[in-house]
Amino acid sequence: MMESIQFGSKEILFDLEFSERISLGISVTPEMKILVKAPIGAPLEKIKEKIKKRAPWIIRQLSFFLSFYPKIPNRKYVSGESHLYLGRQFQLKVSIGKRNEVKYKGRFIEVITKDKIKAKELLNQWYREKAKSKFAEIAEPIIQRFKKYNVEPKQIYIQEMPTRWGSCTEKHKIILNPELIKAPKACIEYVIIHELCHLVHHNHTQKFIDLQTKEMKDWEKWKSKLESILA
Repeated sequence: MMESIQFGSKEILFDLEFSERISLGISVTPEMKILVKAPIGAPLEKIKEKIKKRAPWIIRQLSFFLSFYPKIPNRKYVSGESHLYLGRQFQLKVSIGKRNEVKYKGRFIEVITKDKIKAKELLNQWYREKAKSKFAEIAEPIIQRFKKYNVEPKQIYIQEMPTRWGSCTEKHKIILNPELIKAPKACIEYVIIHELCHLVHHNHTQKFIDLQTKEMKDWEKWKSKLESILA
């Protein structure tokens, strides 16, 4: 199951698994996932206390693995730059106008603003608004499909996450990273299916993989695509 702790300004999300063991085990994978294995019956509060003590090490490990990821070039948010939306490349056009507005047409995303320094803020706000509506639209038929497993998310949240595309909580809330709006629709479907599978099987067991494959046979293709374009 997914849990989190707050360490300073950072939120550390981790996958918690209980098993027959004596001590707590914490590992960070090259995929930048934090795995915690705890003894059966260990109180969640005590587990989080120990993870908080190891937080500096966890953050160092994440930074180490992050150094191997392709770097997205720094954006200047000026006309002529290329920006993604639903897997397609759009050319950014920034122009001065009497009101703040973002729209896309043809192969352009146009930011109209009173002050060009606001272009980044306006574009990110537009991405977030698109994410909120598009994610709900994409998720709805998949959620209906998963009702046969007697699970249904209580709510879908949009939240920036530095190392994850999605997560789910014990209270059946699904969290999606707004950066996903830049990926193809099938990549977004993969992340939603992945998190819904966690409502059925909390850990990455073979049963979890089998269910994910049943619901999306080519999930590995879209996982790879997502990691290659947005990592």
